[in-house]
Amino acid sequence: MATTADFRNGLCIQHNGEPWKIESFQHVKPGKGPAFVRTKIRNLNSGRLLENTFTSGVKIDIIRVENRKYQFLYAENNDFHLMNTDDYEQITLQKDFIENSHFLKEGETVEVLFHADQGMPLSASLPAHIILEIQHTEPGVKGNTATNTFKPATTETGAPIQVPLFINEGDKIKIDTSKGSYIERIK
Repeated sequence: MATTADFRNGLCIQHNGEPWKIESFQHVKPGKGPAFVRTKIRNLNSGRLLENTFTSGVKIDIIRVENRKYQFLYAENNDFHLMNTDDYEQITLQKDFIENSHFLKEGETVEVLFHADQGMPLSASLPAHIILEIQHTEPGVKGNTATNTFKPATTETGAPIQVPLFINEGDKIKIDTSKGSYIERIK
């Protein structure tokens, strides 16, 4: 058993019978009354984000988790087929299980978080940045590099994204997968 003093970002805990991951926390010691910990926790089953307050010193159950690297093989209907890069074991995850899955292309590495005791996947995340090729956008105009204006484009995976005016079809761009936004053009 652990206490709220053991909280850290990314810690997985058992709360109300479900697995939760601590996104952020803050210890608060008010001038009057007992100390408490204000947290933002994400449900690993549903993905729901919840703000919760724990009394300081309360006992919590920590879940043992493992991160395993998987390579994305292919998509079939609403399922993604992944292969463990260490032992070549294959698993199938639902499309909704992976956040921003529309940026995922074949051969890309995905990090899957597993419950160490039960061996079941809890969540999956893409790398922080992915490089994709632009398949369709309006042609760029010479001299449109000074303004901060964006236009719609479609990547090789079919994902829509906003890009600067100077980006053309066939250009490779780096994308921030957590925000789904353009970072830079790759030459």
